[in-house]
Amino acid sequence: MMTETQALWITGARMSECRKTAFEVPEGHLDIKTLFSGISRGTERLVFEGRVPEGEYQTMRAPFQDGDFPFPVKYGYAAVGRVQGGPCTGEVIFALFPHQARFALPPEAAIPVPAAVQPERAVLGANMETALNIVWDAGIQPGDRVAVVGCGVVGALVGYLATRIPGTEVCLSDIDPARRPLAETLGCAFALPGQAPQEADVVIHASASSAGLATAIALAGLEATIVEASWYGTGLTEAPLGGRFHQRRLRLIGSQVGRIPPGHAARWTYRRRLQKALSMLADPVLDALISGETPFDELAPRYGAILQDPATLCHRVRFGG
Repeated sequence: MMTETQALWITGARMSECRKTAFEVPEGHLDIKTLFSGISRGTERLVFEGRVPEGEYQTMRAPFQDGDFPFPVKYGYAAVGRVQGGPCTGEVIFALFPHQARFALPPEAAIPVPAAVQPERAVLGANMETALNIVWDAGIQPGDRVAVVGCGVVGALVGYLATRIPGTEVCLSDIDPARRPLAETLGCAFALPGQAPQEADVVIHASASSAGLATAIALAGLEATIVEASWYGTGLTEAPLGGRFHQRRLRLIGSQVGRIPPGHAARWTYRRRLQKALSMLADPVLDALISGETPFDELAPRYGAILQDPATLCHRVRFGG
């Protein structure tokens, strides 16, 4: 039987609205009532502004996206909900689902939120999964000097994970000095561009800017690895690949959460990786990454402002009931 619910749709460039959306619960699926969802500012802003490259329309689809790029699309991938019926009744789950008040999923697509993780914090699950994948790609080792350029949610989570590898020295660098308290809360040093320690063993770039990439190259030591974790959409990015980059034999690699790194792919499934990411959200210090909260029934008119605000980290959406 079809049921109506409400979902956020991006209907045009910088336009959004809540629409009635029909859904049903097929045999064997879970009926889930949403508690919270998380806005991933970087990716959702590119979608909101119509900046998904045409050649990437299929690869950049969210797992349960409705509609097609550029518009209209129902987009998002950080929902936390409670199962409404069956043997799993009452269980809190995380799903890579858009901003929608109620939805149905096959059980394999719903990841139980560990008891030690607050549902309000579990909206960081997709971001933590991305950060974990970046750390794998980076190959950070005990004792390494690590620089992270870009102190958004993903960059901050990479820094958080890197500080927990024994002996590492981790510095988060950002153009916004207001990010210093966040970095220090997560156990990292902080520096403005031009002031960060150089000669890093590993550099992660997560600012999605040409200037940030240039900073990342400047911070890398001889034969060091630079991991490009940004997604630029349709933008063209200048990269200073002469001088220091060439002379120092630097290695620039791309990291994208859509694939598990080769060193883990033989043993890790996407479900196992997401389960691990959720289990790593038990630390209350990570609440510092939630920069605001909006009731779902107020989201549509505020969505653009949330995405445009450079102070936005992970913005949480609260659903009623």
